[in-house]
Amino acid sequence: MIKAFENLEIWFVTGAQLLYGGETVKIVDGHSKDMVEGLNNSGIIPIKVVYKGTANSSVEVETVMKAANNDDKCVGIITWMHTFSPAKMWIKGLQALKKPLLHFHTQYNAELPWDSIDMDFMNLNQSAHGDIEFGHICTRMRVPRKVVVGYWKSEEAQKQIATWARVAAGVADAHNVRCLMFGMNMNNVAVTDGDRVEFEQRLGYHVDYYPVSSLMEYFKKVTDAEADALVEEYKKEYTIKIDESGEEVY
Repeated sequence: MIKAFENLEIWFVTGAQLLYGGETVKIVDGHSKDMVEGLNNSGIIPIKVVYKGTANSSVEVETVMKAANNDDKCVGIITWMHTFSPAKMWIKGLQALKKPLLHFHTQYNAELPWDSIDMDFMNLNQSAHGDIEFGHICTRMRVPRKVVVGYWKSEEAQKQIATWARVAAGVADAHNVRCLMFGMNMNNVAVTDGDRVEFEQRLGYHVDYYPVSSLMEYFKKVTDAEADALVEEYKKEYTIKIDESGEEVY
């Protein structure tokens, strides 16, 4: 049996830049892997989180966002800014992204190392700065997203991510759902079918028309006795009200 989320992934993308040098990028990469491993091992998030690297430029951001769009396993992206990540380089990627987005506003360290803190530490650990910058560009661009604020090892933060993950899976599933509508013969005609157009545009559900005659083939197979038996079952399971005329109202 395949579990509901077994073949799904959430991509984790870290924001940084090359200004601080190659060694800093390596540390950022290591911290990101620790966080992803911690999220997966928490047992709280139902979908596997996959680290997709650190994005250091506009091209790298756009590339990973487009890759997410084209990967059926990916149901959403989590972004986290480790260092200061200039948000202008996220514009094209955010414009391209079609999957749900979660902005994780967190820090790698739970507390500041007051006894040893220096400028190297400050340059490396700028999530407070980078996440504000990223939040600014998302708001300026009116990008729909979920924002989770809290330490990455916190159960409360992980539960918020888990809730978003389930919603992201639902969004992905919606794009594979096919619904049937009986009685409307203008199939896939946008100008005459406003409700179904809006349904697919907003929620992703594709609704197809089927003639009532096709439904009647199933209707004919139902006997009066079967219908009466079902009504009696409803009477046992539900409260039956009597209206003013004495008729039963279901």
